[in-house]
Amino acid sequence: MKYLFLCTLLLFVSCKENEEKKSLALPESLKQELPAEESHESIDEEVTLNNGELWLANPETTEGINKMKARMNSFKDFEKVEAYSTLKKGLETDFTELFQKCTMKGDAHHQLHNYLYPIIDMFEGLESSELTVCKKSFKDLNLHLDTYSDYFG
Repeated sequence: MKYLFLCTLLLFVSCKENEEKKSLALPESLKQELPAEESHESIDEEVTLNNGELWLANPETTEGINKMKARMNSFKDFEKVEAYSTLKKGLETDFTELFQKCTMKGDAHHQLHNYLYPIIDMFEGLESSELTVCKKSFKDLNLHLDTYSDYFG
């Protein structure tokens, strides 16, 4: 399962854009798995609207976000560190599926990457051995997922 998530992450960073962007810092172990032409990928710092309008997302992408939100809403083991790790695994599956089904192109696709990139760090916090870190990552991820409809329709 972890291999599948890493492959998805690699697909995520493989999209190339011509604009100047913030550098994407990947662990050395992942950089070694990337083809040389894909190892230098970067990403913008924030999501923006489409001239004040929502970006058009394909239905499968929206379904993927909704699936992650539903998984978060059904989570009840707030005082068990181990439960957050299990939650992370399920969310990674949803995240991977979202990428596999995404057909977005151009600027909308680029903005989707800007939106999704912070989720990777939030996933890592869910796997912490410290309950406070898990809870903070859970809260941050929940808030972030709730902003999807602020940018995509």
